[in-house]
Amino acid sequence: MGEAHHHRTCQDQGVRLLRLLTTPLLSPATYTRWAYLILGGAVFLPYLMATLVLTSMALNGGIPDPPQQETGAPLLIAFAAALPLTTATAWIPGAHTLEGHLTRALLGGPITGEPIAESASRRSRARTGCWLTLHLTTGFAACLATMVLLTEAALMALLPFSTSPGSLLRHSLTFIGHAPLSTPQRLLAPLNGAAVLLGLIYALALLGAALARLAPRLLGPSTTQRLALAQQHAHTLAQRNQLARELHDSIGHALSVVALQAGAAARVITTDPDFARHALEAIADQARTATAELDHVLGLLRHEAPPTAPHPDLADLDQLIDATRALGTDLRTRIEGDTAAVPGTVSRETYRICQEGITNALRHAGAAPITLHLAIGNDRLDVEITNPCTPAPPRRTRTGRGLRGLRERLHLLGGTLHAGPHNGHWRLHAAISWKDRH
Repeated sequence: MGEAHHHRTCQDQGVRLLRLLTTPLLSPATYTRWAYLILGGAVFLPYLMATLVLTSMALNGGIPDPPQQETGAPLLIAFAAALPLTTATAWIPGAHTLEGHLTRALLGGPITGEPIAESASRRSRARTGCWLTLHLTTGFAACLATMVLLTEAALMALLPFSTSPGSLLRHSLTFIGHAPLSTPQRLLAPLNGAAVLLGLIYALALLGAALARLAPRLLGPSTTQRLALAQQHAHTLAQRNQLARELHDSIGHALSVVALQAGAAARVITTDPDFARHALEAIADQARTATAELDHVLGLLRHEAPPTAPHPDLADLDQLIDATRALGTDLRTRIEGDTAAVPGTVSRETYRICQEGITNALRHAGAAPITLHLAIGNDRLDVEITNPCTPAPPRRTRTGRGLRGLRERLHLLGGTLHAGPHNGHWRLHAAISWKDRH
């Protein structure tokens, strides 16, 4: 038993090792990151050539004639002088955005989930400059390694098939020397070339993975930008929730009334044509109201300003009561206080609360009587809507968006909402205060 477990463990370790070795070779990310580094090296080359020419002119008193290949100190000075130029590129407008999108497309990694936003702050531009310098210099090193090692690997692969290997060796590096090769050495040269190629791929895959992990620190949004993006996202969600509440309360109420009226008219259309006619007229009124409110919400979605934006408030409560009673519903009301004294925002939200409470009662209690009690004080109002609980209420399939929307409305106003069974009735109670409200 122990030997079998040990054998399985060894197999698992072998599979993991094989996967670890083959992943860099087979992963597309390795080669897109390779291309990312090559692009960085290509961009760095003009900086290096410009500083090299200027360095040669400063050291030699002009451009050498004929031009000579610069090595040693001039090349190092030119390389060092090119670094601040690459860093200064970050101050060009759009450089951060361009580099960010290129990094996200080719380098990948955690940066793919980060927003790319241009920033004018010095700290953000400094971070971008550091990243540009790192990208371009490592890319330049990757370009040199690619040119040299790919050439070396190709020369090694051609040695067994060449009729004059000496001419090939004169152009290769000193990995295998320049001395004449024996037949076994020539036959093994392609294996050496493959090893060089694999080493290059693994090295560039490791470098690309390291840059991908570092990219969010230098190219990602700063703390200030993250806070601004979070606030913008929260504002967008608040707007969407507000529109969802408006659609649910207005269109949902209208559709519920239309469904109840249509059902009632269908049942009595032959026995009570007058009632059916009134029901159809109520359906038409609700459809017109729903169309107007839908147009209003669609205007908000399109960032338009509708000429007539319907905002029903407590002044329209009598129409809501009459429309409900037109359904044949026993709606008993008791309104205490002056509805005109309620502030505009509170008045509109209170109307929506009454509308949603009556709609829920119609939907779930059927023909049961509904009681609406509205008490208005100097700086506070209370709304209570009750209806008898049915003996065997049908199983609800809705997700409770109406009550959740009411709680959101009241939370914005600093009010409270309680809904649930109470002494054999379903009771919805909302309290809103506008003391010291500006």
